[in-house]
Amino acid sequence: MFTGIIEELGEVISLESRTAGARLVIGCSEILRDATTGASIAVNGTCLTAVELTSDRFAADLAPETLARTNLGQLRHGSKVNLERPLRANARLDGHFVLGHVDGTAELIALEELGDDNWWMRLRVPLELTRYIVEKGSLAVDGMSLTVAAINGSEVAFTIVPHTYRNTTLNGYKSGAKLNLEVDILAKHLEKLKPL
Repeated sequence: MFTGIIEELGEVISLESRTAGARLVIGCSEILRDATTGASIAVNGTCLTAVELTSDRFAADLAPETLARTNLGQLRHGSKVNLERPLRANARLDGHFVLGHVDGTAELIALEELGDDNWWMRLRVPLELTRYIVEKGSLAVDGMSLTVAAINGSEVAFTIVPHTYRNTTLNGYKSGAKLNLEVDILAKHLEKLKPL
């Protein structure tokens, strides 16, 4: 489990296609301080298992399902990625509960500067996911815990503060980019518990 608070920007070293899936290698340092083989690491909000670690990189295998449901298959050498280690049971929960199980991808409509390095970001989300998104609720976008500012049909908007803009992949996004989405797990569970 994660919180959606990005700890480090990593850089893709390679993405190697395999018969089924792919092998992703990411250069980083901070999140590897206490990592061991088999550790979970969120990459753009996708929970991956580190299978090879050195002091400055780790590798993870991507299943076909991961490639189909996330934006990880679109990464290239040099791409920046949001990284987060899993939440410790005795730690503060600064974001919201993020499982690292991506529900789908959204399309970036626009990222417009509001002034003083604040930004207004608009995404087009899959219609089937909008039922789980509420104003002032949380949504994990490429692993970032963001507060929903506005909803208009399948368009969801957020105010991005300077710290988030400067310390995540947001400052490299262009219109049309695909971003991973994970809706609030509590909303999905409540829907499942609802009597038929």
